[in-house]
Amino acid sequence: MNNTPILELADVTKSFGKTQIINGVSLAVPRGERHAIIGPNGAGKSTMFNLISGRFPVSSGKILLDGNDITAMPPFEINRRKLSRSFQVTNIFHRLSVYDNIRCAVLWSLGYKHSFWRSLNRLKDVTELANHTVEEIGLGAKGEALAGALTYAEQRALELGITIAGGAEVILLDEPTAGMNHSETDAAVELILKVTKGKTLLMVEHDMGVVFGMADRISVLVYGKIIATGPPEEIRGNKAVKEAYLGEEAV
Repeated sequence: MNNTPILELADVTKSFGKTQIINGVSLAVPRGERHAIIGPNGAGKSTMFNLISGRFPVSSGKILLDGNDITAMPPFEINRRKLSRSFQVTNIFHRLSVYDNIRCAVLWSLGYKHSFWRSLNRLKDVTELANHTVEEIGLGAKGEALAGALTYAEQRALELGITIAGGAEVILLDEPTAGMNHSETDAAVELILKVTKGKTLLMVEHDMGVVFGMADRISVLVYGKIIATGPPEEIRGNKAVKEAYLGEEAV
């Protein structure tokens, strides 16, 4: 893993009216790291993701991606700089096939823009990359199925495929295993580790088994502030973290 930060937050704040949700967050995520953000409900985790991905404007502070200031960029510009994210609520095209969901995601990454006279079926590179991605996420047998007909776990896998299909180097996953049973969670973790290998992963997750099993480092967000950052065992033994979030059962 390269220790050079690919994603940096510098004293970032976010307020909605008089209510401050993010309160001076600074964080540096090295290239290739798997970094988890944990904390109680209402801590500001999803808001932080929305700031990084450009969905919400920051109130103050800076966000850097690979050394470039993306603080005021719209989401599509940030995505074109190879940062992509998933959402807590599955975000797919339900009336399109699995294959077409993925194909939509790869078009821009391969340099194709709006064109009414070009046949998608003749774009060999698009077809090859879409097919590869569908197979990689384990949905090769359901490539022609409507996305809306998939099981919940399969839809989450599809969303992960959409997230990586555009060639993202930094991937933000918001509650990737939420709503899954144990076997589905195990399969989801295995898939995430496979498809994000060599990439930078920032994830929000409540399942501590997933967090401590996947993350290289963990940051704990409480009331909009990061109270601790470190490797899993250090976070597990941190008294302030246990008092604020993990509880004594994490010992």
